[in-house]
Amino acid sequence: MSHVTRRHFTALMGTAALSTPAFAQNAAWPNKPIRLILPFGAGGVADITARIVTERLGDKLGQRFVIENQPGPGGINAARAVLAGGTDGYTLALFSNGTAVSVNMFKELRFDPVKDFTPVSTLGFFDFILATDAKSRYQTLKDFIDYGKANPGKMNVGTVIVGSTQNLSGELLKSATGLDFRIVPFRNTPDLTLSLTRGDVDLMIDSYSALKSMIDDKQVRALASSGPTRSPVTPNLPTAAEAGVPGYDVTSWNAIFAPAGTPADVIAKMQKAIAEVIAEDEIKRKLLELGIEAKALAGAQLAKQLESDIVKWGDVITKANIPKN
Repeated sequence: MSHVTRRHFTALMGTAALSTPAFAQNAAWPNKPIRLILPFGAGGVADITARIVTERLGDKLGQRFVIENQPGPGGINAARAVLAGGTDGYTLALFSNGTAVSVNMFKELRFDPVKDFTPVSTLGFFDFILATDAKSRYQTLKDFIDYGKANPGKMNVGTVIVGSTQNLSGELLKSATGLDFRIVPFRNTPDLTLSLTRGDVDLMIDSYSALKSMIDDKQVRALASSGPTRSPVTPNLPTAAEAGVPGYDVTSWNAIFAPAGTPADVIAKMQKAIAEVIAEDEIKRKLLELGIEAKALAGAQLAKQLESDIVKWGDVITKANIPKN
């Protein structure tokens, strides 16, 4: 090949590379480990859920996932770290219902989950449990409501910290029932359950995983679940709506998001792999043990879930006059 021919050949190859469609350039994705950054500490429900799913997801995609825990107020640290990681599909975020809450709890969140991120897929959904001490007078949620109506201002409902989904679930219960009760926030679930068993609070709201052992040991009585329909986790437990609070609906979720601008073919490949993993019986079983219903809600459906939750919890926070951070 002559010098001129070689030069022309090189130029043609360069032009071809520039015109190669994005899907072809990303066809090799993933070819290195993928970071999934969580705004939660290790050992919690979101962390364990992410590890169960991504271990299998890594097998399917041929690259392992590295879980990084970056807890902090509003999930800001974790979200900013994901955005700094670029749009090549190798740095992802785990968002939750708590992300929708954070949008309304901070004056300056420093990231926009709707505009700055692309929804990939949910991993699972879970309800909260409305429970009382096993020795309490309340056998049903209706008992609690009836007593509250007859004794305004005399009952306490316990949750973890102000602004948590559990805490706002208490605020929603208050507005939905019209009851006059005090919502008492605790630093953590152990402090809350201890207060419940001492009779300091009449009712508590927390996740099934947090209460499972005490329910099994009959220390705590579950009165209702918070979702719109009965959960496969607790099929024999009525929903709050069934038990006397029409329209009451609190469902939390965990989902993977990617920075906006991540190639569409990479997003599509992730969505397909996650849907296949979530459909596996073993994954369903493991998540169900945590109180999680495995469900892959992707793309526009996940975007709608996030946006509707932002509106919903914004209304609850406004009505409860909870100050922004």
